[in-house]
Parts: sequence; structure tokens; C-alpha cells
Amino acid sequence: MALRFSVGKTEGGNQPSWWLYGANGEQVAWAGETFASESNARRAAIAFRDGASAADFEVYSDAGSSWRWRAWRSSDKVAASGESFDSRANAQRAADNVRLNAGSAGGL
Repeated sequence: MALRFSVGKTEGGNQPSWWLYGANGEQVAWAGETFASESNARRAAIAFRDGASAADFEVYSDAGSSWRWRAWRSSDKVAASGESFDSRANAQRAADNVRLNAGSAGGL
């Protein structure tokens, strides 16, 4: 699956962040936070892209009883799922896709 990064301002706000999209245009991941500038958001996206294969991915049940994933490097959360999933297996498949393919994503 071809992935593509996007860096810009959040909807309804002026805070920079980054997002990762699948070939179908669906958001598959986002930074999970905002940054002081677009250049900081771009640096964070590049760092995630370059380290995604070595990050720890955690699948968890959210407050709404859906499944999500988040990625960690050291003690810092570096990405979160872009959507919720109806099963743990689907969330795990999505996390595996990002872990395996983010390193070759374009857009930066």
C-alpha cells in the first residue's frame, strides 16, 4: 500500500501537525499532537517515517469500545491511529501496515 505524508494546519485551528494517508486517501495515522511550527511538524513526520519500523506499536480499546493503535519510540508517543476499528485484529493489521510501509511513504 502506497502511503503519503501531509503536513499542515489542523481543521478548525491554526496548529501544525502531520498525517499519513493510504492510497485510497483515507487517513491511517496522525502525529497525535500539534507542533509550534510546520517545520517542527515536518521534522516529526520525517523522524516517524525514518523510525516507524523500529517503533513499538500498541493496540488498545478506547473509551467507546473501539480498537485503536499508537506507536511509541523510547517514552514518547510518536503517532496514533487515524481511525477506530471494530476488532483488535483489524487495528493490528492497520498498525502492521503503517510499521511496514511508513518508511517508504512520500509527501515530505
